Amino acid sequence: MAPAASTTASTAASPGSDEHVGGTPALRRLYVVRFVFAAAWAGLLVVAGPDLSTGAKLLLFLYPAFDVAAAVVDARSARAAGPVKGLYLNMAVSALAAVGLAVASTSGVADVLRVWGAWAVVSGLVQLLVGVARRPMGGQWAMIASGGISVLAGGSFIRGASQDNPSLTSLAGYATLGGIFFLVSAIRLYRATPKA
Repeated sequence: MAPAASTTASTAASPGSDEHVGGTPALRRLYVVRFVFAAAWAGLLVVAGPDLSTGAKLLLFLYPAFDVAAAVVDARSARAAGPVKGLYLNMAVSALAAVGLAVASTSGVADVLRVWGAWAVVSGLVQLLVGVARRPMGGQWAMIASGGISVLAGGSFIRGASQDNPSLTSLAGYATLGGIFFLVSAIRLYRATPKA
């Protein structure tokens, strides 16, 4: 689960790196915001309990909705830093997940886990591909690892939906780990940015 070796050492010498570095302060801030949101969301979900209370339903909708908003901010700030097609795909997938989770939350925890699991698999693949495309920026190995882990976690949520008494609490761990990866990427981006 640990990120692989950094590519930041070669970033400064790579062609076109000035463009990539120009986008890093905004991306770094966004990653920190995403870490704070994920940690707060996970804490609130634990407080809401393992069942589908009204608060839990709201939180389930809020997580992918926030992901859409973050991807919009990311795409606007990263246009100069490279391709953003993957971010547009992420917006669409997360918007569908928000709607799917709102519907699934009326059926039960098992359906919520199935929808969340499918979203985790698809969005994990997108995150992995975006991270690979952004490697010249540096600080992306945590995002690549996070995307791969998201795919595996999504599969486990789908399997967990068929167990007796499925619970929402595993989603809090998923969000926390994802937030930690965002924080690691923010730190690595900070270290990769040339100082004046």
